[in-house]
Amino acid sequence: MSDRIPVTVVVDDEETTIEVDRGDTLRDASLEHELPVYGTLSQYANCGGRGLCSTCTVEVDPAPEPTHWHDAAAVRFGYPRLSCCIEVEEPLTVGLLDKHVWGQVLPRHVTPE
Repeated sequence: MSDRIPVTVVVDDEETTIEVDRGDTLRDASLEHELPVYGTLSQYANCGGRGLCSTCTVEVDPAPEPTHWHDAAAVRFGYPRLSCCIEVEEPLTVGLLDKHVWGQVLPRHVTPE
């Protein structure tokens, strides 16, 4: 079995396939490939992948069984999954979501001037 797994990432209508090391989290793989898992503000203010802040939410198919208490709650109540709590063990399709803060949709990434 290969140690690299294909993950298709969908941002808006664009698909990108990345190769992820088996066992890496979606959050870490997304950041490594400069894919916007966080919103404009949460890219600076987040829990660092500890499953506490809920700012790295994604849609994932097929959805693996949750292994973290916060991710299990997301599954139970129908919320998006936390990319920091999903370890890549098989090919997945991941949808990166618009991030909402205080009712506003913020851009995923701001290019430094």
